[in-house]
Amino acid sequence: MTPQLHMMPAVARVAGVRRETADTWTLELDPPSKQGEWAYRAGQFNMLYAFGVGEVPISISGSAPRQGTLLHTVRAVGAVSRALAQLKRGDSVGVRGPYGSAWPVEEAAGSDVVVVAGGLGFAPVRPVLRALLARRERYGKVVFLYGARRPEEILYRREIEGWRGRLDVEVEVTVDRAISAWRGHVGVVTTLVRRAGFDPQNAVAMLCGPEVMMRFTVAALRDAGVADERLYLSMERNMKCALGHCGHCQFGADFVCKDGPVFRYDRIRERLAVREV
Repeated sequence: MTPQLHMMPAVARVAGVRRETADTWTLELDPPSKQGEWAYRAGQFNMLYAFGVGEVPISISGSAPRQGTLLHTVRAVGAVSRALAQLKRGDSVGVRGPYGSAWPVEEAAGSDVVVVAGGLGFAPVRPVLRALLARRERYGKVVFLYGARRPEEILYRREIEGWRGRLDVEVEVTVDRAISAWRGHVGVVTTLVRRAGFDPQNAVAMLCGPEVMMRFTVAALRDAGVADERLYLSMERNMKCALGHCGHCQFGADFVCKDGPVFRYDRIRERLAVREV
């Protein structure tokens, strides 16, 4: 799918809907007939339009190559996202994009790669994890650290278990609060950084999650020895039009939808330290 720098969405068909958690669903979309197969880079997002309701920016959370479909994981928290979550197989949805910058998948070749996600931030990093594992021989150690508020809010459980069964990737999951049946880590995701096995002098880190989580994770990675120019953050927030026209996502001198959502940390270091920029 080529970038569309206009406001008219293409119409895609819902090929499937999967419930991930109590309030989160993944939509599987067939490409519009005139578009051919979907094309995107890991880290980009699309604008999804629920007809008669409105549109919202949603990260591309992967694709299903055998079917040629595209995946978007949606948390039902507003009118548009609730409408998207209620779609059924065969329904239509408007799509425009893809937009935005991407994770440095190629640039990370030859390095250890540490991917850290919090909550729904797993969705934007899932494509980069899939890309790393699809060409595993190109990278050093691959580490995935994931934090959720509660065990029942963990996304993509089956995929996590599949990765845990591999010998060439380190996967650690933690929750803020646990029930008695939980046997994993309890605590914030930053506690996993100290446990992870990677070479900080030769590591590239990619982070996505709530900004407070990313600030503390950046601090932990810097303390471990990861250089600022090898830290990348997805700053998805307040995006509305994807074209930089509305100004909702202005982030200092940048617009997240146009200049991001993926930024190198040393570019936004000062702004990230300031609340409500």
